[in-house]
Amino acid sequence: MTMREMVNNISVINGFPPVVLTNVDTAQVSAIIDTQGFDSAAFLIHTGTLTDADATFVVLVEDGDDSGLSDNAAVADIFLEPVEATVNFDFGDDLIVRKIAYTGPKRYLRCTVTPTGNNAGAAPLSCMALLGRPHEQPDAGNA
Repeated sequence: MTMREMVNNISVINGFPPVVLTNVDTAQVSAIIDTQGFDSAAFLIHTGTLTDADATFVVLVEDGDDSGLSDNAAVADIFLEPVEATVNFDFGDDLIVRKIAYTGPKRYLRCTVTPTGNNAGAAPLSCMALLGRPHEQPDAGNA
């Protein structure tokens, strides 16, 4: 393994698959991500061409100890890098990737992206979770 190789040191998990929200303000909620066996976690949110001229999108990260997140709570800013307010986006943020890292103590995570004002256009979005620094290497997970 070379110093620059990272494939065996990460696992990529589908948060929510690519979706196009057309004329709707439906929140997109990721799968629940189990961070067991990893020391770092982040969500990557990818946009396509956002066609509504006044839509905004708010990102929320939640955590908990229950595998079904029945104990979910919004993550305190102290456990996010950067804070959620800086990864929110709007109609002008075409073809971008926002990233937000979780540094808190809880095992389970999820990410929600909630649009507002997406009433006259399309909003293509997807979300992935990136887990890093596995306890056992190489990670046999997703390639």
